[in-house]
Amino acid sequence: MQAHTMDTGLENWHDFEVVSRKEIIALLRGISEKKQLIRMLIHGESDVCVTSILQVDADNNAIIMDRSIDAEQNRRILAAGGVSFETTLDKIRILFAAERILECNYENGAALTMALPPTLIRLQRREYYRMSTPVSNPVRASIPLPAELGGAVTVFPLADISCGGIAIMDNKLMLGDTIGKNYPGCRIELPDVGTVTTTLQIRNSLDMTLLNNKLNRRLGCQFIDIPRPMLAHVQRYITRLERERNARIAGLS
Repeated sequence: MQAHTMDTGLENWHDFEVVSRKEIIALLRGISEKKQLIRMLIHGESDVCVTSILQVDADNNAIIMDRSIDAEQNRRILAAGGVSFETTLDKIRILFAAERILECNYENGAALTMALPPTLIRLQRREYYRMSTPVSNPVRASIPLPAELGGAVTVFPLADISCGGIAIMDNKLMLGDTIGKNYPGCRIELPDVGTVTTTLQIRNSLDMTLLNNKLNRRLGCQFIDIPRPMLAHVQRYITRLERERNARIAGLS
């Protein structure tokens, strides 16, 4: 499964991949029974629509879901080359994807259907919680590019950070389509905390077209063998962002 991040990215954390069909069916039925809302993202697009699971049909290896209320959005979902889903169940983040969505009838109405996903991702560890990094004063990652990409150390702004990795904005499309590629010796300057040096692996790519027709590319990157002291820096920085966000919320209320 190639998982795409939603607020994304969804990094593809292999440690959290569920491959047991029985367990996948149980989790999806739990989401259906609790009527959990599911965010649905068409690959390569930036708008998200909300759906829910109407039925998990294990006999036919299918899931039946609500359509979007927007007819044009339904048309794009049915034409899409891939769709990602994100929801929560008992505070556990659940991510899965489909290569194809089809239309079907359910209880005398139109609905959407997809094949039962062969894998899904279940993130329940608190430290994989992701925080958006400040837009006004962006955190930056310096990535040494390999010779075939020019060989220079190039700086990219962060979109978010977790203890599992970061999402970076590659709006000049300098990293190309490099899913699965490792970039050793990357440096991330965390304000008031310190510098993190680690290997980054590109796990997913999401292209978003802005209103001015400019393309934004967001790359989800996983930390590879990050040293423990560096991870402590990341945790400290996330805690600080969380404190600042909570103070802002408290100030608004």
